[in-house]
Amino acid sequence: MVNSISRTVQNLIDSNLSLQDALQRDYGNYSAIARMLKPKVEERLGRNVKLESLITSVKRARADYKPLKGNIAEVVAGSVINIRTDVAKVSVEKTKENLERVRQILVSFPEEFFQVIEGMSAITFVFDQKLFNEICSMFREKDVLDRKRNLATITLRSPDKIVNTPGCVVTFYNTISRRHINIEETMSCSRDTIIVLGMKDVSKAFAALTDLIAEARKPPERATSKTP
Repeated sequence: MVNSISRTVQNLIDSNLSLQDALQRDYGNYSAIARMLKPKVEERLGRNVKLESLITSVKRARADYKPLKGNIAEVVAGSVINIRTDVAKVSVEKTKENLERVRQILVSFPEEFFQVIEGMSAITFVFDQKLFNEICSMFREKDVLDRKRNLATITLRSPDKIVNTPGCVVTFYNTISRRHINIEETMSCSRDTIIVLGMKDVSKAFAALTDLIAEARKPPERATSKTP
């Protein structure tokens, strides 16, 4: 029963950017947040819930929105964002012939934007949309597993420390996913974290990541006591 309350509170907070900000910046009052969420939680669960249980759930939810600290904060603060629009992706079955075709493409378009992700059974490549028809024609129709246009890439270039600092990349991902934005593909190359998403979502993702970096660049604030 308690778990269902906690899960419902977490879902409600995940869909409310203002509450996330209040918890992350540590200015939200737990009791006030719990009272605000109480009608929605009771509506979703179909029963009355105690305010004390909601306060406890809000406190637990806060663990997911802790301010950035230490090396992660340093890496995020030193990251810069680059956006590329009008991108496409194609996934094909991984065969010897298709691997050779991919190598041919890389040789044929050395100056073009081109990223390759090789999995166990498929190869996905992300590239400039203007090449979409030409590249698709190089593969047999039955080998093409997925194709999409009207995508964009967000590339975060971080300091060298990201290579040996766990938690940095997932911080970027969480920031985007909390805005309910679907990540189409993602890849990492040394200091670069490349995220592929729909063109319709790129402005929201950019704003979210910009806010994250700006927050990481702020000087640390003195901790304040919290009343339940």
